[in-house]
Amino acid sequence: MASIDEVRAGIGQANQKATESLGALRQARLAIEEARSLLAQVVEGSSQSDVEQARAYYSDAAEKVDDVEKAVHAATQAAEEIATRL
Repeated sequence: MASIDEVRAGIGQANQKATESLGALRQARLAIEEARSLLAQVVEGSSQSDVEQARAYYSDAAEKVDDVEKAVHAATQAAEEIATRL
């Protein structure tokens, strides 16, 4: 069985990795928004229904990245609370 210090250290490492992922998520969110914007520019004025669907998919993808970011924040906070109680 791991000591309290080992558990705290492990939680710290896990939270560090999770924090690193937040940067990648922010980059992914930005790239998705850029893709949506580029699509909007090149298809401006188009009346094709699938254009709106593609734009909606990009928006949905961006929202899902936001949801993942929130979940990572919640997970790191919960892990930090565990470490504090030890």
